[in-house]
Amino acid sequence: MTQQAKRINLALQGGGAHGAFTWGVLDTLLDTPSIEIEAISGTSAGAMNAVIMADGLVAGGPQVARRKLETFWRAVAEAARFSPLQRSPWDRLIGNWSLDHSPGHLFFDLMTRFWAPSQFNPLKYNPLRDILVDQVNFDNVGRCKQLKLFIAATNATTGRVKIFNGGELTPDMVMASACLPFLFEAVEIDGVPYWDGGYSGNPPLFPFYRTTDSRDILIVQINPVAREHAPVSAVDILNRTNEITFNASLLKELRALNFVKRLIREGTIDSPDYRDMLVHIIDSQDLLKPLGASSKLNAEWEFLCHLRDLGRQRAEEWIAQHYDDIGERDSVDLPTMFAG
Repeated sequence: MTQQAKRINLALQGGGAHGAFTWGVLDTLLDTPSIEIEAISGTSAGAMNAVIMADGLVAGGPQVARRKLETFWRAVAEAARFSPLQRSPWDRLIGNWSLDHSPGHLFFDLMTRFWAPSQFNPLKYNPLRDILVDQVNFDNVGRCKQLKLFIAATNATTGRVKIFNGGELTPDMVMASACLPFLFEAVEIDGVPYWDGGYSGNPPLFPFYRTTDSRDILIVQINPVAREHAPVSAVDILNRTNEITFNASLLKELRALNFVKRLIREGTIDSPDYRDMLVHIIDSQDLLKPLGASSKLNAEWEFLCHLRDLGRQRAEEWIAQHYDDIGERDSVDLPTMFAG
């Protein structure tokens, strides 16, 4: 007898090139018939992975989705070959993936501290948008019935999260989700300016609460939460503030979700408006910590494949350890996450 697939919801963090780790996770999940993905919420690189996957599922199913993900990341790497953001010769020699010593990165970083995107990029050139338009059939995304999509962006005037749904998605909405304000001007949609969704929902969890049958949320987390020591150098301080900023909204949602779960267990609330959602996490804490924030701009094919393989490894380990938890229990100890 064929085993019925277990359904889950995916929440995909953003993180630039580190989104290739998520590509590896998705590649494994798509190749696992015993797991079915009901919905995805995504931010920035997570949003791009999500729409590519939806396009592939409509075009030909899971195996086509896997091929489309690889094609997209290959296109990103090909475009990066001509970028000034390249590793220094020394970093290449010692196998360091960071761009901290890259002359191009150092110049670019300095420039963004004094000039606004409207000054150094008045034509709003963004090669990633061209890749997205070339690689993704948004008609397929709009009619995708295999999964629900929720893409997060941040309203630049109110600071509130905006969720764009699968049926309405356009390239601009996905680019709004990935719009870092020190690199690009805000993306306007219906007259409203939007920035990267990482500031307000990285990734958002609340869209799953009332729209999906599955109670299981699998978070693919690519921004390290904790560090062993406080940073000292200027670069490390900047990297750490980046990590804290882009995890803040997720931790806030998890804390609220944990509070509701406790009230449900205690019998304090008993309402169909509240569900005991089950939380699972595939993270890369120990694997990506040494890389630093600048490596999120490193789109070399060799590096992307390295991240993909790490994602595949982590997904395979999670399935082996926690498949039986799906539909039954959390596979992470939420109260421990907030201790101290």
